[in-house]
Amino acid sequence: MKYVGRFAPSPTGPLHAGSLVAALASWLDARAHGGRWLVRIEDTDTPRCVPGAAQLILHQLAACGLLPDEPPLLQSTRNPAYTAALDSLQQRGLAYPCGCTRKEIDEASQPHERHHERIYPGTCRSGLKGKPERAVRVRTDPGPIINWNDRRLGPQQQDVARQVGDFVLLRADGCWAYQLAVVVDDAAQGITHVVRGEDLADNTARQILLQRALGLPTPQYLHTPLVLAADGHKLSKQNGAVAVDVNEPLHALRTAGAVLGLPTLDGRGVPEWLAQAAPAYTQRFARLEI
Repeated sequence: MKYVGRFAPSPTGPLHAGSLVAALASWLDARAHGGRWLVRIEDTDTPRCVPGAAQLILHQLAACGLLPDEPPLLQSTRNPAYTAALDSLQQRGLAYPCGCTRKEIDEASQPHERHHERIYPGTCRSGLKGKPERAVRVRTDPGPIINWNDRRLGPQQQDVARQVGDFVLLRADGCWAYQLAVVVDDAAQGITHVVRGEDLADNTARQILLQRALGLPTPQYLHTPLVLAADGHKLSKQNGAVAVDVNEPLHALRTAGAVLGLPTLDGRGVPEWLAQAAPAYTQRFARLEI
């Protein structure tokens, strides 16, 4: 199996230190294993997308020497593929329309341990009962717990039906949900290895569930350490993360490398530093078999 990895940012703003860590790790993992590295712009959440952000992200990556091996894929061009996947699930009774509002869900369910979110109580599983369709959800009937092995975090498991519930595939605003789009696109692009931030590890079981339902392959997963803000929370655009300075790309790469546990490298330019970083990454993560 030839290695194909990817970096898939959402164009809600420029890359910051945290997202550069994920980009660098995915690039290094691909290079360390003689594989290809792709970039996918995940722009399905149109209300949150910022005009010009996708081009800025690609510019920042290029300044840091992180160039994809083929032109970037835009999720906004992939609607027919997502529609086909959703139709397949619905035709087999694995997904169903939901007419519930957020208020109705809040009133009919209890918060659960993941993020104090509400597990959907399955109100529309047996039909809309006169409600207009707002969203489409996947059925998560009780069954085997999803198990997988994270190359950094080790053995993981999740009971999707109990811990997550019937999650949304097509949102009430007409946007495709992240879980469906990422599964369809990873398969279409032949992604064999996913390297991304640890904050996304919780999504993995849902994606494996969809991969199995759609008959798609499951990549191997590695979730990287997070960069934390001063308040201890994940560094993000929402808490004021500063954009990667493309005028100082070497400094940005060295900072990202330190988060990944790479040793201090003496490369004085971006190409030289990256050339040294690839074997250093291999040594650092030699135990992470693929």
